[in-house]
Amino acid sequence: MSKPPQQTIEKAVSYQGIGLHSGEPVHMVFRPAPEDTGIVFVRTDIEGQPSVRAHIDNVTNTMRATTLENGEAKVFTVEHLMAAFSAMNIDNCYIEMDSPEPAVGDGSSAVFIKLIEEAGIVEQAAPRHIYKVTRSHAIYDGDRFVLILPYDGYRMTFTSINSHPLLGIQQCDFEVSPEYFKEHIGSARTIGFMKELEQLQAMGLAKGGSLDNALVYDDEKCLSVPRFDDELVRHKALDVIGDLFLLGPIEGHVIALKSSHELNSRLARSIMEEIRETQP
Repeated sequence: MSKPPQQTIEKAVSYQGIGLHSGEPVHMVFRPAPEDTGIVFVRTDIEGQPSVRAHIDNVTNTMRATTLENGEAKVFTVEHLMAAFSAMNIDNCYIEMDSPEPAVGDGSSAVFIKLIEEAGIVEQAAPRHIYKVTRSHAIYDGDRFVLILPYDGYRMTFTSINSHPLLGIQQCDFEVSPEYFKEHIGSARTIGFMKELEQLQAMGLAKGGSLDNALVYDDEKCLSVPRFDDELVRHKALDVIGDLFLLGPIEGHVIALKSSHELNSRLARSIMEEIRETQP
């Protein structure tokens, strides 16, 4: 069976906003890219406009978000954007940014899906480099884990367990497709707790977080208006999709329990070892 073609966007589109953790304003421009370029972030605010490719080899930090670095080019909190590219099957795109962090939008992938649709999607001549996982990989950390099994397609199963009285155990299980992602996953927002906010801001994080771009809880109630009864687990699945797209498109069944960016990144590195072993 022939492989589907690589895809990029048809025309340039732009977006302005603020970063979730930095709180800094950012102007972003998505531009079409040639075959086999991948997803490349370009820092237009730095002399020489250095760039970093969205690849697991360039991940340098996974605390609360995924950070990519290549020399002077550094970007962080890329997972919501990467999830949109993954689910919409965009292989090649330049993202120009005049700040180190993409716009948070509403805390989900929804704004990036809309930008991709506004730009249009075009097929390219070269086939997609879809890697079909051939063996299981598992990453464990106490009571948390994430693993991938060989599977005909791309499937995500996530279980979230949270002690908050309104959250508890949440589960989702779905085949990753543009249609399903847009309707059920892409608009699920990042979650935050008031008790963590001061601690995060003391660490220089969550400076751009608000009730408009996060699902926020205090000890007893939700201060935001949830979009789904199980919005937390849907967003967690979104994060995994974004983090694993640092490998490019893959096929496998991902099963996760209370996973994090750190565990997702460790899983991606393990799969990358397999890819390097099996490809010339």
